[in-house]
Amino acid sequence: MNVSLIPKMHRHCHRRQDALLFRLLVFLAPSLVFSITVSSPAELHASKGDTVTLSCTFTSTSRPTSKMTIDWSYRPQTGGPPQTFFHFSSRAFPPAEGQFSGRIQWQGSPAKGEASIALINSTLNDNGTYTCSVRNPPDVHGSPNSHTVLTVTPKTPTIRFSDIGVLLFFILIPSAIIVLVLIGQMFCPEREHSQSKGYRSAIEVADGEENDNDHVVNKFKAATCCDILMTDSESEHEYHHMKAATEGYAESKC
Repeated sequence: MNVSLIPKMHRHCHRRQDALLFRLLVFLAPSLVFSITVSSPAELHASKGDTVTLSCTFTSTSRPTSKMTIDWSYRPQTGGPPQTFFHFSSRAFPPAEGQFSGRIQWQGSPAKGEASIALINSTLNDNGTYTCSVRNPPDVHGSPNSHTVLTVTPKTPTIRFSDIGVLLFFILIPSAIIVLVLIGQMFCPEREHSQSKGYRSAIEVADGEENDNDHVVNKFKAATCCDILMTDSESEHEYHHMKAATEGYAESKC
C-alpha cells in the first residue's frame, strides 16, 4: 500500500463526516430552537344573530413579550385571498371598517396563552375560514397558524310562552266572547217566548176560569128536559157534576 495515499483518505473521511454533521444539524435545528404551537377548533356552527367565540390558544417555549403579535384573517366561503381584520400588539386593534366593523371583541389573554375573539351578530355572509396567527419572537418555528371553518345558518323561528299568552289574550279570548254572545242571542228569544207562554198573571188565570165556567153553564143550559130523562146512570152522574160546578160558579159570583 502506498503510504502517500493515507493522508488523502483521512482528509476524504473528515469531509464526509462534516457533511453528515451539517445535515444532522439542519434536520434537528427546528427542535433545538424556540418554537410555538397554535390551536383552534376545526369547525364551528352558529345561527344567524348569535355571538360566536372564535377560540384560539397557543403554547410557546418563551414567555410572551411586547414583541408578540396576534392576527386574525378571514377567507370567504366563495373563495379569494385571506384578509386580516384583527391585530394585537400590546393592545387590541379591532376593525374600524369593513365587514366586521363594530362586531369584534377581544377575549384573549396572552399571559394565559389565549388569543380568542368574539364575533357579534353573526350573518350568513360570515361563512368562511378564519385563521389565527401568533408570533412570539424568538419563537419562529413550529405551527404558528390555525384554521377554523365557520358555518352560519338561518335561525329557526321559535314561539315563546309570552307570545302564546299575548295571542290567547288578544285574539282567542275576544273571539270566544263573541261566539258566546251570538249563541245567547240565538237561544234567548225562544226562552223568553216559552216563558211568556208558561207564565200567566192572576187576572189572566181568573178570566180563564171564568170562561171555563161559562162554557160549563152554557152546556148545562143547552140540555133539555127530555135529554135529562133519557140519560142513563153515567149521563146522570155527569149531570150532577155539571150542576155542582154551576152552583159553585154562582156562589163565587155572589
